[in-house]
Parts: sequence; C-alpha cells; structure tokens
Amino acid sequence: MTRRLRIALLGLTGVLVAGLIALLVTVYLLLQPARFTAMLQDQARQVGLELSLASPASPTLFPRPALELQGLTLTAQGASMPILLAANGRLALPWSTLFGGPTVISRLEIDAPRVDLDALQAWLSRLPSGAAGAPNIPRIDTGVRIARGTLVRSNQLLLRDFALDAGSLLTGEPFPLVISAKDAGGTPMQLSLTATPRIQGNALQLNNIDLNFTRDASTSMRLTGEAHWHGAADAAATLAGSIDQADAGRYDISLHLTPANQSDPLLLALKLDGPGNHVDLRLPPLGVARWWSHVGNEEGPQLNVPPGSGHVEAATLDMAGVHVEGLQLQFVPAPAASTSAPATPATSDAR
Repeated sequence: MTRRLRIALLGLTGVLVAGLIALLVTVYLLLQPARFTAMLQDQARQVGLELSLASPASPTLFPRPALELQGLTLTAQGASMPILLAANGRLALPWSTLFGGPTVISRLEIDAPRVDLDALQAWLSRLPSGAAGAPNIPRIDTGVRIARGTLVRSNQLLLRDFALDAGSLLTGEPFPLVISAKDAGGTPMQLSLTATPRIQGNALQLNNIDLNFTRDASTSMRLTGEAHWHGAADAAATLAGSIDQADAGRYDISLHLTPANQSDPLLLALKLDGPGNHVDLRLPPLGVARWWSHVGNEEGPQLNVPPGSGHVEAATLDMAGVHVEGLQLQFVPAPAASTSAPATPATSDAR
C-alpha cells in the first residue's frame, strides 16, 4: 500500500467518523429526550402519578424516530408501592415532531411490565369523583403494544404473559384492541374488541362495539352494542350476545348500563339465560368493585354479600372443587337509611 493511499484511507475514515459523530449529535438535538421525558412526567403529575426512569432516554432514528426508555417506574404521589415497573419502553415519534412540529407520540411500546392492582386501585380511589366532561379522544397514530407483562395482587400472581396490541385510535375510525394472558394456573385467555369512537356533543360515543372473549377451548363469548360516556358516573351502554361453554351449552346474555342520577348510582342490569340457569341482577359496578377489593383481606371488615338486587337460579354449580345442585339466590337491596331505624345490609337466601 502506497503512502498516498494510506493517507487517503485515513482521511476517508476521519470523514466517516466525523459524519457519524455529527449524525449522533443531530439525532440527539432533534429528538430532545429531555423534552419528551419532561412532557411524560408532567402529564403523570397532572393525575397524581410520578414517573421515573433508571437512566436518561436514548434517541434513535432507525427504523423510525424513537426514544428508548430504560427502567420505568410509575408510582402514585405519596405512595411507596409502584403501580407499574417495566424493564424498558419505546416511544415512536412522527418525523414532523423532529423538525419543530407538535410534541406527538405515534406509538408506545412497553416490555415486561409488572402491574400491582392494589397500588392501582389505591390511586384510582383517590381520584376526584366530581363530574367532568368527557375528554377528547387521544390520537394514537400507530398504536400501543405491551408484551410479557404480569398482573399481581397482594403479591400473588393473577395473570402472566400479558400482552396488549392496539391499533390506530382516531375519531370516526374503527379501533382494534387485542389482549391475551394466562392465569396463575396457566390457562390461556384472549379478549378482542373493535369499536368506532366519536365525540358527539359533550359525550364520548362508542359505536359498533364487537367484543369477543375466549378462555382455553371451553368458553367463548361475543357481545355487540353501543356505549357513551359524559364523564364521571354518567355512562350508558347496551350490549347483547351469547356465551358458549363446551360442557354446559349456550347462554343468551344482555348487559344494560344506566347512568347515575341524584337518587341512584351507576347500575348494571345483567341477564343470563341458558340450560337450567337463569340470572337477573342489578348491580352497582362501583359498589361491587369496592366490595371485591376487600375479598381475601383478613385485616379488612367482615364481608357481606355483594351489593345489588335480583336473583340467580342454577341447576348445577361447580366452583373451587364444590359441587352444588338446585341453587337459588335472592339478593335484596339494603333499605334506605332513615332517622327511625338504621339501615341493614343486603342479604341473600340460598335454598
């Protein structure tokens, strides 16, 4: 190799290294990781959450502009138990954002998150319950993806191999969502949903809802209908369909959600009819959620039956290794409180 050729190669190498350094600096300056990190943390604080990262976000341009996030922790303000821990995440950004456009996230990906339902419920219980208008539909250009997640409650595994894939979320366009997981025993399940979101007046409308759920090869359910939400507990929905069980037959099911008013809470009317079984219940979803939060809590108050009214008739029932025949349950709502006598809890009769 001649001296001139060596000098040329060294010069070319120097130019390539300088170009690479310039490209990295340009990528960093265009993506401005601190700007997006601050935006996410600010949005989290607005709803009472603290977001932290194990290391600063790192930018990349290929295959699309994105920020790599390492060691995500999401905790309610003032709490010690994180709601979410994740190994890493990725924020995909549109090219327009790099060149001075609005700060927009086109896709969110989270890998191996751990979600603590107790911490999540504690945060939700502290959110303001006052009426608020329905929010605008957030724009998600290319979707959300969560992989290899776990859900725990009281440090006990509820779901593993949790995965979520959501498509584009745009007003007036069909929105697809698929969730899959395995329970603690390894039984697979999957939920798929399509709906068309719209803002009509001051309400969020979900049209053409098509909900499908499968559990192993033994159970499948499909519901279709409509729903809308004005904010807080002002929500309504009508869904109908069927449940097919391999060992029990086909059941017709209907759900009707009515909004809260000055005298009644948010109520869900559930009807289920099938071979030897009939269910007709009116349940307050928020009250049932509070009741469920105390199930298995040895330090909590003694549990009564869940709130609601209606009746259940089951020819046979198998649950937790117990076999029951000819079961009938009557749920009676607690009487309204008065000055003459204290209210009594809801009761159930089993024959």
